[in-house]
Parts: sequence; C-alpha cells; structure tokens
Amino acid sequence: MDDFAYPRPQLVRPDWICLNGRWDFSYDDERRLRGPQDEIDWHAAINVPFPPESVASGIGDTGFHPVCWYRKVISLSTRGPRTLLHFGAVDYAAKVWVNGELVAQHEGGHTPFYADITSALLPGEEQVIVVRAEDDPADLAKPRGKQDWQLEPHSIWYPRTTGIWQTVWLEPVGATYIKSLRWTPIFEGFEIGCQILAAGDQTSGLTVEVKLLHGGKLLADDVYLLVGQEANRKIALSDPGIDDSRNELLWSPERPILLDAELTLRCGDVELDRVRSYTALRSVSVNRDRFMLNGRPYHLRLVLDQGYWPDTMLAAPSDDALRRDVELAKAMGFNGVRKHQKIENPRYLYWADKLGLLVWEEMPSCYAFSPLAVTRMVREWTEAIERDYSHPCIIVWVAFNESWGVPNLTAMQAHRNAVEALYHMTRVLDATRPVIGNDGWEASATDLLGIHDYDADPQRIAARYELTDPVATLFDRRRPGGRILTLDGFPHRGQPIILTEFGGIAFDPRAPAHHTWGYSRANTPEAFEEAYRELLKVVNELPMFSGFCYTQFADTFQETNGLLNADRSPKIPIELIDAATRNVPLRGQDDSDT
Repeated sequence: MDDFAYPRPQLVRPDWICLNGRWDFSYDDERRLRGPQDEIDWHAAINVPFPPESVASGIGDTGFHPVCWYRKVISLSTRGPRTLLHFGAVDYAAKVWVNGELVAQHEGGHTPFYADITSALLPGEEQVIVVRAEDDPADLAKPRGKQDWQLEPHSIWYPRTTGIWQTVWLEPVGATYIKSLRWTPIFEGFEIGCQILAAGDQTSGLTVEVKLLHGGKLLADDVYLLVGQEANRKIALSDPGIDDSRNELLWSPERPILLDAELTLRCGDVELDRVRSYTALRSVSVNRDRFMLNGRPYHLRLVLDQGYWPDTMLAAPSDDALRRDVELAKAMGFNGVRKHQKIENPRYLYWADKLGLLVWEEMPSCYAFSPLAVTRMVREWTEAIERDYSHPCIIVWVAFNESWGVPNLTAMQAHRNAVEALYHMTRVLDATRPVIGNDGWEASATDLLGIHDYDADPQRIAARYELTDPVATLFDRRRPGGRILTLDGFPHRGQPIILTEFGGIAFDPRAPAHHTWGYSRANTPEAFEEAYRELLKVVNELPMFSGFCYTQFADTFQETNGLLNADRSPKIPIELIDAATRNVPLRGQDDSDT
C-alpha cells in the first residue's frame, strides 16, 4: 500500500497526482513577505505533509515561527479540461499561488480546501506552486486543540503543528464534474439519501446514474435529473422486513457492511464524470437513558485517542499507520474512539468505516472567548461536519470539551449562548446524530451527558455512581474538577450518561517519573494491568452508564497514560487489555480462574 493513499475516500477518481514529498521551505518570522514576487530565501527543504516541528519533516524546529513558506515546481505533462489543487489541511491560515497568480485563501487548520487552477497554468509542463501559512503560536482565539501556546509542552498540551500537515494533490476533471456527494442512511425506511452537487460549465440537462452494490450484487440502479446542478433523492433498498435478513445490510462494529457506489454524471449521452464512493445503512439515536445503534441499545466502549505520533505529530506517518490505529483499538476490546481535540485525517475515518469502529468527532478548542473565536469555531466546525457527514463510523458530534474557550459558563450568559448555539447549529447541519454541547461538566444543551472523573479508586467510583436517585444525589452536587454537571435551567432530562473520561493511569518504566505525567501511576506491568482491570470491571458493571471512554489510547509526549506506548507497542499483552476492556475472562480461563 502507498504511504499516502487516495486522500478523499468517499469521492474517488482514478486519476490524481500526489504532491507530497520534497518542497522548498522558508520561515518568515518578521511576517514581511507578502507573495511569491518577494525575494524569499528558500534556505531549506521540507518533507510534506509533515509539519516543520516534526522530525519526519527534515526541519524539526519546535520554536515560535508565525509564518512559513513552501514552494514546489511540478511537471504537469497531462491535464484535464479543469485541474483542481487540493490541500487536506494547512494550519492555520493559507494563501496559495500558482505561477504567481493567487488561487486560494483559507482559514482553519483542520479542514480541507481546493482551487480550480486551470486558468493559472502555463503552457508547457513546468508549474510553480507557492504556499504561505500563517499560524500565530500565541493566538488563543483560534481552534488549536492540544497545540501548546508555550514554547515547551506543559501539562496536557503538546508541540504545535504549523503549515501543511495533510496530503497535497492535483486532480484533473472534466469541464463539468461532481463537486460533492452526501450520503444519509434512512434506517426506518430502508433507504439511502443521496445529495449530489455538480460544478462547471453545464448548468442544465444534467443527469446522474447511481448504482449501489453489495458483494458484487446490484441493489439499486437509478437515474436522476439534476435541478440546475443539484440532485437530492432517496434510494430505496429492498426491505425483507425480518430482523435476521435486515441485519445482512446493517453497518455496525461487529459487521461493518459497506455498500459500494458508482456515480456517472451525463448530459444526454455524453459522459461528463464518473466517481466511486461507498455508504452504509445504519442509525444512531438516543432512547431515554440508552444510546441506540440500529434501533437497539448499544453499550459504548470507547478509548480517548489524540492522534499524535512521536516523529510526525498531528500528521499520520502513513496510511498503514492510520489503519493500524483502528486495528489496535479493536484489538484492545474497544468498539469506538473519541477523537480528542482533533479533526482526524479522512483516511482514518475510511478505515474505521471499513473495519468497524465507532468515532466521536470533537471540535478542537479555542482557549479565549471572543466573538472572533466563536466565528472561527463556527466556520471550521461547519466545514468539518460537511467533510465528514457521510462516514457511517461517526456517531456523535462534540462541540466543546470541559468548558475550554467558554470558561465562565456558570456566570456569563454569552458563554452559555455559544455552547447552545453550536449545539443547535450542529443539529441543523446534521439531524441524524446525537450532539454534545459541552462534554465533561457544566452541560446545557446536549443529547448525551458526559462525565469526566479521574478518581483512581475503583471503589469510590462505584460508590459515587451506584445511585438510586441520581438527580438528587449526583446532579445537585459539585463533582470532579469542582464543576457542576449541569447548568441551572438544564436539569438532567433522562439523557444517556456516559463516563467520557476516566482512568489515565501513567506507566512508563523507560522514563523518570518527574518527566512524565498522568492522573495516577503504576510502577510495574503487573500493577498497571491490575489497576486497569479493576477499574474497567467497576465501570462496565455500573448500570447508570450507557458507555465509557478510557483515557487513553497511546502515550502522547509527556502524557504517559496510554494503554500503548507512543510507538503503538502495548505496555502489557494486548489480550489482557482486551479481556479487561470487555470485562470478560481471558481466553482459556473460566470464572473460577479469575
């Protein structure tokens, strides 16, 4: 498998040109350069898409650099009627020139953008791409997730990511082409919603043929007339009406059934574009105090995953590394992950779709409250939802975490308004998934109620949440972090309760304790395994919870509370982690052995 596979897995064309690899590079600490017409000192080379702070980039500079520049000279021997230049993610604000012509501007460090560069291309093969990336390390009013604003990583924040950190690629397309595609599973009607937007010269007389297949069997073959350049239809699947037969087509972690899709855009008999995609039939919802998957209560076993690697930071080392992370989460007994403070690479979501892993997607936080911060969050969150809407693995959207960026929720109405606004906006953009307004505490508008509790004593955890009247004894008292669980005016309305952060047991025999950080500590593999097993047994058996999310998947820089080391090697045998996560005896043991 290629290190960098096709970067947009739900709208695939056979022809594309990967532009990762060597680019010319330069810092601009004085922010004096404005465009490629200036005299830029290309003093270094960088390995894209790895950020300059990373070892893999070839730069490895973790200092404060607010602006950096990239240049790549490419040889473009073949091109379509139109040529699109795509960027998976550039942190934080990007300007792009092709042959000296400004073709794109984008703000937001976690979401993609592209430009039609056809008119900027010169005759002949050689073309020059220049990128300016501005990322003020001290700006707390932008969505930055876990990127530290101090020079050295401290507490639970990590090195910064500047500039290009996901794949850059060229794509030749026709004069009129399929611009975007959105799938909506309609579980109750056994249907798949399909929304298609075209772009380009042709604005009338367009049709699209949509084929859905499973295992080579044709399930649907429909032709739709576009209204202008848009089609929005429902594709009916044959519903057998019997649970066992229905399950043959339903997506779940246990049976990740994907439906292959082929779409052909035409004007009359002329084929304009052809793409491949996939979708799935599944539903996620809330019914009283339970999370529901495909109409049945489903117990969530999640692990908090921050998506960092030692040598590449937020950028994935390869497509194989993303697949391996999905496989490791499943091997450790989890049926899902909470991607924490990161909009993850679409290739990760592809592997989660294909291999069967639930994903909570969470908006990276700002750390200062202002109208500018809220405006930036709304814009980037909207782009993230649009990018990832069609992935069946995504089951929950999380707008805020632990009141980060809105620190005065109990006292300031504007902070409450921000949380409630993003909650309702998210529900408008996607009415098919539950939404959490603020995870951890101080909840207001929310479909699920998440609690963060890092008490290391399993018995205290059990005593705290084995409650006969949770409203009186839990929600009216201050809880972990010194925060109330729900704000005044937003009492618990029976939503599912999930322990969305707990554990955080640090164990790293390779580093001195004072160089590492965790919520509690184990000093031997045996102590680590025992602490994890006892804590997971209690949390699995508490009837109040509709699920849990353990902290965390892998060590992340100074934070050594992962089940895996930073290089993804397990700290204890992975079969022990799996048995403890699922609260079952180890294979080969019966209950009397444990």
